[in-house]
Amino acid sequence: MKKFKIQQTPFVVPTTDGKLIEEHWGNSTGNSNISIAHMVAPPDWSEPHQTPEFDEFTFIISGKKQFEIDGETVVLEKGQSIMIEKGARIPYSNPFPEECEYVSICLPAFSVESVNREEEGVD
Repeated sequence: MKKFKIQQTPFVVPTTDGKLIEEHWGNSTGNSNISIAHMVAPPDWSEPHQTPEFDEFTFIISGKKQFEIDGETVVLEKGQSIMIEKGARIPYSNPFPEECEYVSICLPAFSVESVNREEEGVD
């Protein structure tokens, strides 16, 4: 029996905001301990605040991404990465004119139930 698996067909998460999310490993593949996703956020994209129950690591491949972490704004560019601990309140955004391509790793795996996304307009 092989001791490896190659992911050739990631799960494309359906979105309505123009963001591409390709989950290579995670709950969609039966891996609840980690999720690894390739993402592309279009220009002027944003999400509502969330308070995840997982640590999230983000590595920027191209473009820029803005994080507001517990009220502090951080902007990452190509080649930079960040680790945000679970329990931080964050809205993610790309308020810039170019798309942002990045990889996100969540420990344990991302789930809709554990992200704790707030309703639009709640601050």
